Order: sequence, then C-alpha cells, then structure tokens
Amino acid sequence: METKMKKKATLGHALIPMAFIIVALIVTMQFWGGDPHLPILFSAVVAAIVAIVGLGFTWKELEDGIVDTIKMAMQAILILMIIGMIIGTWILGGIVPTMIYYGLKLLSPSIFLVATCLLCCIVSLATGSSWTTAGTVGIALVGVGIGLGMNPGLVAGAIISGAYFGDKMSPLSDTTNLAPAMAGSTLFDHIRHMVYTTGPSLIIALILYGIIGVRFAGNEIDTAAINEILTGLEANFNISLILLLAPVLVIAMVVFKIPAIPGLIGGTVLGALFAFLFQGADMTAIVEATHYGYASDTGITVIDDLLSRGGLDSMMWTVSLILCAMSFGGVMEKSGMLEAIASSIMKLAHGTGSLVLATIITIIAMNMMAGDQYLAIVIPGRMYRQIYEDRGLHPKNLSRVLEDAGTLTSPLVPWNSCGLFMSGTLGVATLVYLPYCFLNLINPLVSIFYGFTGITMEKLPGYEKTA
Repeated sequence: METKMKKKATLGHALIPMAFIIVALIVTMQFWGGDPHLPILFSAVVAAIVAIVGLGFTWKELEDGIVDTIKMAMQAILILMIIGMIIGTWILGGIVPTMIYYGLKLLSPSIFLVATCLLCCIVSLATGSSWTTAGTVGIALVGVGIGLGMNPGLVAGAIISGAYFGDKMSPLSDTTNLAPAMAGSTLFDHIRHMVYTTGPSLIIALILYGIIGVRFAGNEIDTAAINEILTGLEANFNISLILLLAPVLVIAMVVFKIPAIPGLIGGTVLGALFAFLFQGADMTAIVEATHYGYASDTGITVIDDLLSRGGLDSMMWTVSLILCAMSFGGVMEKSGMLEAIASSIMKLAHGTGSLVLATIITIIAMNMMAGDQYLAIVIPGRMYRQIYEDRGLHPKNLSRVLEDAGTLTSPLVPWNSCGLFMSGTLGVATLVYLPYCFLNLINPLVSIFYGFTGITMEKLPGYEKTA
C-alpha cells in the first residue's frame, strides 16, 4: 500500500490548534465555569484535523503519537496516585498536623513576614499544595498581618512565596512530578537540581522580608486565630516530634537517590504505621484515608479545610487532566507542529543562555495565554525537550526551568487559574500582592542568570561540545 506523502508542518499550521486552545480555555473557564479538560481534549481534535487534512497524517499515526507521549508521563501518573495515598496516611498519622503545629510556633511580630513565609514553606512541603496552604493558614496569616498594621499585599506576597516554594520542592506536588516527566528527567534528580535556583531565591526573599518586617517589631500580635488552630490540633491529634521522622526520611530519599516509587510507597506504609501507633487508627480508617482521603471533623473550619484531603481518588482530576494535555501534546509533537513553533523561536536562541531565556518567555506566555500552569509545563516541555538534548543539556535543566517559570509565575497572572484562586482566597488583588511575591519574581531571574553563566547547567553524560 502506498504511503501518502506528508507535508512539513509550518508555523501557520501550528498556530491553528494553539489559537483554538487559548480561546477554548478562556471561554470555558472564564465564562462557562468549566475545567480545562474538555477544551484541551477538543483542541487535540482540532490539531488532529489539521494534521490529517493539512499535513497528510493518518489517524493511526497520530494515535500512536498520543500513546507514546502518554507513556512518557506514566511514571509521573503512578507517583501522583501514590502521593494521594501518602497524603491521606500522613494526615491520619498526625505527621502533617505536627508539621503545621510546630510551624505555627515560629510566629513572632519582629519576624512575622519571615515566619509567615517559612510556615507556608513547611505546610506546602507537607501537603504538596500551594492552594491548600493559602486557603487555610494563609487566610489566618492575612488576618494577623492586618492586625499588625501591615499592607495586605505584603503579607499575601510572603504567603504565596512560601506556598509556592513548598509546592515546587515537595515530592508530593503534582507539578513537581509533571515537569520531569515532560523533560525526561527523574523526580529526585529534578528536586535536587531545583535547589540551586530555588534555594538562593528563597534566601534573598527571606532577607527582603526580614528587612521590611523590622519596622513592625514593636507591634502586638493577635494570636487568637493561631491559638484556635493550635488548640484544635492538640485536641484531635497526638502531636509528637517523633512524627517528624517521616518528612526527614523523605528528604533522605532525595539525598540518597532512592527511586521515587518504592520510596514513596515506603512513606505511605510509614504513615499508616504512625496512624496505628500514635493516633490509635484501625485498619478501616487507614484504608479509607489511603483510598478516599482523610475527612477532618474537628468543628474548626480552618483545620477541617486544611486536613480534609488526600487519598488515591483525590488525584484522579489531575491524572485525567494530564492525559488530556498529553493527548494534545502527542498530536502536536507527532505531526511536527511543536517542532515548527520551536524552530521559529530557536532562530533567535544561539547559546545556552538565550535558550533558557526563550524557554522561560515561552512558559510565561503560555501561563498568560492559556491561563493554566499545567499547559505552561506540558507544551513547552514537549516543545523544548529535543532541543535541550541536541545541545547536550541534561533533561533536569529543562525540568528545572519549567518549574522556575511555569509553576512560580502562574499566581502572578490575574486571569490564570492560580492567580484567580490566590486573589479570591486571600482577598488581595493579584496586582497588589505581585510586587511582594519575591520568590516568584526572583527565581526565573536566577534561572536566566545560570543559563547565561553556565552555573549548574549540567551536560549529558559523555557529551563533548563541538566547535
């Protein structure tokens, strides 16, 4: 049977599905109140029509492309499912409540902004969710900050900086698993490599918060909201420093390069064991928390909102979104349309620095155009993966850049789902808190600096740069 001659995809071909997905996401999410799944899936349909009618591909070829692309994300999907399990058991076992409890003890008027940022780092690292952190302890901290006479935008900036540090660095976070899957890296390689950009960015942010916070040193702190949380945690959980052994072991897994899936399964078992030994949970409660998540019923709204989460089922929304996004990315990649976009951009990027800069600009543009941080990671990840490889750059460089720009700039865009959530939850307009999100603003700049200087830009094993 004769093979139909295929045309080479041009930028014009690629812009058709890209324009469709942007319009579809805006209309569905902003005007119809829907989730991004359906517009992404129908954008894949549009991309397939362009590829079949305009470029001469068969459906079988495109379907193979979709399946191959989804295969690349399967490790991340499995990890996400395990993460849902680990969150459920860690809350039931008192591990997450203990981290929050001791984190709240850090608060002091003289270092309120620094403590706020650090507390949100801890809570977000423990839960893997910036949204959960902002929607619970974040709300309480905004109230405390206003009581101290602080600018609400300043307090919100410290909350968001801390929340997104934890979201970015936690192995329990969905975006932290998605980025290495798109770039071809591994979870713990990705987290270790992010320390080089995110660590200095956090230190600079904390110094700035410390300098600004000095003038509030003499103010009296209203601890009523904080004490309510502390009392509620003490009444419903056996709080013990021994429980902090679990997050210490997760950090050890990263350091000693233990594979993510067996390591996190071990964390789930440890959470279940702690639930039995320290909280008196039976197997019914453990199985329920592992599969369906923990349901908090303390009667204290902030605590119940913070701790009612986790479980295998809780990750299905994210898993289905990844499958939809990978379907779109698979068609775009198989048909050569992603390559057409990347080639157009690469005409301006000749060195490593300009490549990193181009990647970050693309990611921020996706955050602004698509209004969704997942697409800002998936599309540029698939678009630039081969280019980084061709230039001898290790995949963890790309996965780091995806999060340096994709995850961290998402709450800075007023119409992005993250920006809408943060402004609505904290009661502070995006453009009001934006100047004070020091970590989110500094981190992409550090990443660009490393690109141009070559600092920590690791090469592929055995790669020799040719003249």
